[in-house]
Amino acid sequence: MTDSEEIAAATAFREALEAYNRERLAYEQALTAEPESARTWLREGLQATLRTEADAVTALEKAFTKLNDIGGDALSNRYVNLVEAFIEKYNLRYDLRRPFTLHPTLSGVFTQLICQLKGATTNDVHLDAIMRDFEDSFRDLKSGVTPARIKACISRQANLLEAIGQIAPNVTGNTLGAICDQVGTWPHEGLKESAKSIYRFANQYPGIRHAGTHATQLREIELRDLIAVSVMLAGITPYLTDRMSNEAIYGVGA
Repeated sequence: MTDSEEIAAATAFREALEAYNRERLAYEQALTAEPESARTWLREGLQATLRTEADAVTALEKAFTKLNDIGGDALSNRYVNLVEAFIEKYNLRYDLRRPFTLHPTLSGVFTQLICQLKGATTNDVHLDAIMRDFEDSFRDLKSGVTPARIKACISRQANLLEAIGQIAPNVTGNTLGAICDQVGTWPHEGLKESAKSIYRFANQYPGIRHAGTHATQLREIELRDLIAVSVMLAGITPYLTDRMSNEAIYGVGA
């Protein structure tokens, strides 16, 4: 072969085949080995074959079927109880439903959303700095949940969404309102307008992003506003960037 792409493809295929053969041999040896060798493969060899969280979930579900075939209810129930205890102990983001399927939880989805958001900003110096500003303002609340700190936190989060949205495909605007109009990812006009309404709140409420309009303030801002607005702003993030995997956030893909 003379074409560089063909040579690279052939090399990648050979490397993948060699890796598969190594893993297959280790698996077959574990099947016929002494119990301790099998345990070693389960702890180390199996882990090497799991590329994503979804792969791990699939492996756990398939293991239940095999264990049920081998040992019936006694063995499979023991397995279910062990996995269930493990999930509860480490507060994993799945709910186990019998006989054995793992389902993402709402709290787990939100946790993964924030993890994906952090991952999307890590490799960009500008985004990373803005993300750190937001995280610092959130931590500052530990020193006292004051209106000033709440406003600063909401302001930093709005800044973060603007920075992320500005680099989305087809976006030329630099304000969150303009980004919402240009990003082209909304399933309904009402949802887009809801996102823009949160942005207007951050702009008009006195002291969050600007001097604001005092006449629009109904009361002083408080902790429940921080919780609600932070969740709402986080919730619109998937519409503003293509740097996050929605499948991975839910727990069904890479």
